[in-house]
Amino acid sequence: MHDLPLQGVRVVEFTHMVMGPTCGMILGDLGAEVIKIEPLAGDNTRRLLGSGAGFFPMFNRNKKSLALDVTHPRGREIVLRLVAQADVFSENFKSGTMANLGLDPAALSALNPRLVYVSHKGFLPGPYEQRTALDEVVQMMGGLAYMTGPEGRPLRAGASVNDIMGGMFGAIGALAALRARETSGRGQEVQSALFENNVFLVAQHMMQYAVTGQAAAPMPSRISAWGIYDVFTVAGDEQIFLAVVSDTQWALFCEAFGYADLQRDERLATNNQRVQSREWLMPLLRERLAAHTAADIAARFEAHGLPHAPITRPQDLFDDPHLQATGGLR
Repeated sequence: MHDLPLQGVRVVEFTHMVMGPTCGMILGDLGAEVIKIEPLAGDNTRRLLGSGAGFFPMFNRNKKSLALDVTHPRGREIVLRLVAQADVFSENFKSGTMANLGLDPAALSALNPRLVYVSHKGFLPGPYEQRTALDEVVQMMGGLAYMTGPEGRPLRAGASVNDIMGGMFGAIGALAALRARETSGRGQEVQSALFENNVFLVAQHMMQYAVTGQAAAPMPSRISAWGIYDVFTVAGDEQIFLAVVSDTQWALFCEAFGYADLQRDERLATNNQRVQSREWLMPLLRERLAAHTAADIAARFEAHGLPHAPITRPQDLFDDPHLQATGGLR
């Protein structure tokens, strides 16, 4: 096996839940030695039920764990000895927690000036920084839940998107700081925050308003940028997602299903015209496609290089032939 790029890099992490552990997981995947400091009872996510049951095994792979009482002199001594030889320190506790433990950036930088200190928080320093944040909290206050659900029914995204992406940004920042250290010889503090991450996710909708003056509608009632870009219910009540996003694809779609009349219709000549015609075009296509099975539609889309997708449940991905062939599951 080829050497991984972060071999020789040591990461000490005080993290729990998803955001902070994601950062360490990525650094570990890239070859770093990641030492996770847990309380004596173990990380609480080891015992979560329901939607949290997968947190610990998912986000803590490639790590070593050490259970310590960091308020005890011996436990604190062990942490400081590890930090003195570390390249990265990562934490995602509430603001003030690390300072109360004497493990804040200033204290650890004085011990190890080359240390890169990564803080994962709910909010960057500012008016909200003392608030307690969760992924769902920032989805609600940051416009993502509004965009995901139908009108009047804000709905969180179906995965821990801000936690995971916040951890990714923490890892990206850590990599940049390690790169800067090659020149400066010193580490620095890196900050990542759930709320600011969420704003990045909805920024395309903010810019849509800035550019057009029209507020973005929630995704279930949005005006799509594409003529055909939706889920269709077909024979046997199966569902399939279909997309036709260019004029070339429109011609291929019409050819695949023998829709010469639609291909000749001047009202549908361009993508923008098809978007403007969705009110009558989509019911027509739903009626015509309802007679086909999902497998038949998928085969025709595949043969013509058109985008399509089954509606897959997460547990079905264990048997996905592509993921099995590429090692994508690992």
